[in-house]
Amino acid sequence: MDMEDEISKVEQKRHALTTTLILLEEILRNHRINLLLISMLITLIRPNGGKRKRGGRGTAEPLMDAIPAHVKQLDRLVRISDRSCVDNLRMDRNTFGRLCRILRDRVGLIDQKFVTIEEQVSMFLCILSHHKKTRIVGHDFMRSSQTVSKYLHTVLRGVLTLHDLFLVKPTPIDDDCTDSRWKWFKGCLGALDGTYINVRVPLADAPRYRNRKGQITTNTLAVCDRHLRFVYVLPGWEGSAGDSRILRDAISRPRGLKVPRGCYYLCDNGYANSEGFVTPFKGVRYHLKEWGPGTQAPQTPEELFNLKHTKARNIIERSFAVLKMRWGILRSPSFYPIDVQTGLIIACFLLHNFIRSQMEVDPIEELLGGQIEEGYGSDNDEVVADHISIVNPTTSWNSKRDDLAKAMWAEKNNA
Repeated sequence: MDMEDEISKVEQKRHALTTTLILLEEILRNHRINLLLISMLITLIRPNGGKRKRGGRGTAEPLMDAIPAHVKQLDRLVRISDRSCVDNLRMDRNTFGRLCRILRDRVGLIDQKFVTIEEQVSMFLCILSHHKKTRIVGHDFMRSSQTVSKYLHTVLRGVLTLHDLFLVKPTPIDDDCTDSRWKWFKGCLGALDGTYINVRVPLADAPRYRNRKGQITTNTLAVCDRHLRFVYVLPGWEGSAGDSRILRDAISRPRGLKVPRGCYYLCDNGYANSEGFVTPFKGVRYHLKEWGPGTQAPQTPEELFNLKHTKARNIIERSFAVLKMRWGILRSPSFYPIDVQTGLIIACFLLHNFIRSQMEVDPIEELLGGQIEEGYGSDNDEVVADHISIVNPTTSWNSKRDDLAKAMWAEKNNA
């Protein structure tokens, strides 16, 4: 009995010891969990709790620092305010979003592993808007200049494929038009003129691109409607090439400048008054600056016709002014090859049309205000180009112009 009692006491002590160890282990586990919870609470409550060692020193890292810099740059441009988006990318946030959607759906641009479509388009627009170099844009977006250059060409190709979508189809002035500027020009599709755009070319090619003023430029022919939207663009000619050469090529091309029968464009005296082109009377004052305050009112039917003609045709000068104010890359030569520069010029025209169609108020036009109305000078005003060699003035269109001038004069005298 004594032996059995001893064994029973030993087992009881062993069981009590085991129970005690289990309780201690549970207490320690709970203690560690409590310490972890307390540590997490302290981390969340403390404002500068997150620490990360860089270079052997602990530095505070707020939550926003964890967001990549290029993401923050994109947010700052296109997700905060329309004003910021317009100032930097020349379009509001809705227009920017629609452009990205079109490039995604119709062109096939896709988000890359590290660069979204929105960032690709933003870098492209920054270059066009402010004529920034790729390394400057790369610094702003925390990208390499090679990455910026890659997506510049990618987006450029995408925009150029949308020319059929972005170029507008002109509507002729009809009999119901009440706009005093246009109501006399029934059947008019818009205005036609050329503009010089500075480019950079190899020294060997410089003489071909030197214009009459000694600048290295490309001569761009364009047609716009009365809403400042471009209908036709033909860039890429040497600065020394006259408008006649450009127009001759445009007419001869299968997909060149088309003028429906009975319709016409308003042109200056660098062109011939013939089918499809109505020009002012020669030897009669014409430019808006000649009709300013303090000048004599029209004294003949020809002068009255020229006054109304120049007021209507001034739409092309306004279009060029808004275009060049919008896109800084058109105001100074860039370092891209000439074929890329030509593509960028076309892209500026196309995007100008897209912005005009999407934004109810064009901030660039508002900024220029009445400056253009007062006679914003044409790039070619000082030098009149040769007449179109393959399109001669026609008697029927000269008579049409004479009859129109007489009708204007008759209305003025009967008013």
